[in-house]
Amino acid sequence: MTVTPQEHLDSIRRDGDAFAAAADGTLTEPITACPGWNQADLVYHLGEVHRFWTWIAEERADSPDAYEQPARPDDEDLLAWYRDGVDHLIEVLAAADPATPVWTWSSQQDVAFIQRRMAQETAVHRWDAQRAAGGAQPIAADLAAEGIDEFLDHFLDGPGEDTTGSVHLHAENGEWWLGPAGDHWDIEREHRKGDAALRGSASDLLLGLWRRVDVAALDVVGDEAVAARFLGHSNLE
Repeated sequence: MTVTPQEHLDSIRRDGDAFAAAADGTLTEPITACPGWNQADLVYHLGEVHRFWTWIAEERADSPDAYEQPARPDDEDLLAWYRDGVDHLIEVLAAADPATPVWTWSSQQDVAFIQRRMAQETAVHRWDAQRAAGGAQPIAADLAAEGIDEFLDHFLDGPGEDTTGSVHLHAENGEWWLGPAGDHWDIEREHRKGDAALRGSASDLLLGLWRRVDVAALDVVGDEAVAARFLGHSNLE
């Protein structure tokens, strides 16, 4: 699934603004996906993540070592601080060539990684904030399908000792097959029968991978235990 750099920037703007709107007036609400956090904690987290990657892109940094984490504002100043950070992030990423080499924690060492990662991070946390505020909207289908690709490439742990069976993910705009192969997964982006199939919107599948929705929110075909183990396997701390 190809999402363009401009579409990533548009997503950061759209979801970044929706995140702030959801958090406004609900800063004390708990965040279900982040035990012990409330909405204010999430605002600071996302604002700090935005500032970190803005710094990497703006400085063309080849290491994160010189980055200085910002102090947390008081709650009454938190949303204005967050909105300033979103604006600066978009400004910096819009001015940068996606192919510009920079440090990242992945094998993809360029600004394009940051553009995609920030669109994905902002979309999932926008969903968190809206859920805490009482009504979450789905993640845009193309962005969610790209997010599934990103999750499988960068966040999926290798199969554990208790891993048995292959998994087929089926969304309206993409399909993925995963089979355990020693210390890694064989991954194919195709229609192929698995021991368990998880079917749903791209948004729900992505949110399932990030453990925002559980297996009951998806249509499971085949071995439900295989499906549940797969969704619960990766360490997302």
